[in-house]
Amino acid sequence: MTDRLVTETFAGEYLSVFKGRGMEFTEVREYSPGDDIRTIDWNVTARMGKPFVKRFTEERELTAIVACDLSGSQAFGSRGRLKKEIAAEIAAVLAFSALQNNDKVGLFLFTEDIEEYVPPKKGRKHVLHLIRDLLAFAPTRSGTRISRCLETMVRVLKRSSILFLISDFREDLQAAEGLGPAPGAKHGSAPDFSEDFLRTLRLASMKHDIVPIIITDPRERALPKYRACIELEDPESGARTLFDASDAANLSALKRWEEGRLANAEKAFALLGLEWIRIDTDKPPIDPIVRFFQRRAKRMRR
Repeated sequence: MTDRLVTETFAGEYLSVFKGRGMEFTEVREYSPGDDIRTIDWNVTARMGKPFVKRFTEERELTAIVACDLSGSQAFGSRGRLKKEIAAEIAAVLAFSALQNNDKVGLFLFTEDIEEYVPPKKGRKHVLHLIRDLLAFAPTRSGTRISRCLETMVRVLKRSSILFLISDFREDLQAAEGLGPAPGAKHGSAPDFSEDFLRTLRLASMKHDIVPIIITDPRERALPKYRACIELEDPESGARTLFDASDAANLSALKRWEEGRLANAEKAFALLGLEWIRIDTDKPPIDPIVRFFQRRAKRMRR
């Protein structure tokens, strides 16, 4: 199903958006009128007594890495699909897109640290192995430390790669512990990325083509109104807090906090020159990926 979807939806898009590493020399041939004189091989020309030019082909092979957050917050979903299920579908689409273009694909699964690493390889069997690992893997930790994991990824990946970073980016956006504005608060300022994460992401982006993929759920932005306080639990730390869900001002503050959190994330990515994809669990995940490909292809044609 995913393989057919990639073939029908992303045919040519991936190839046009992610270019190869450059041009690779293949041979020399005799000069013909109209050839670019900058490609003349002067050593061969001098030796043969007539002009010869170098021929190049694009070195197309790329390495695509899917890095997927499996922390506790990924087991949340209010519309019938969990974040981690959406993440698995996204990873499958990206992996098959790379496969269609004969690129290598690798996988990182992370929480507070790297939980599993599958080195990049080619082939359909390898891609199916990656997807199976992603669906079946049981993480040993529930927290998130993206900055630490990203440092490890950069050390492990010796070759420049396309790095799809799939997460809700909650831990590195938290200014302090908690699920949002304090219970009863009428106002709450949304957190920015931690300095460690920004520094690590900036350094990583100097070597790799990083594409952040933000997964969100509508219930995180809008809790229903109740006639009482409700207990909220952080799925990563286990911390619990009482929240007065009968107060419209509290609900409004929580919504502003979450929307501000996402806005701050997108602003930070933009400042670093990264193009991101945002996907909600209550909508088809393919559409934002298609728009990303189209937007990036349009920018590259300018």
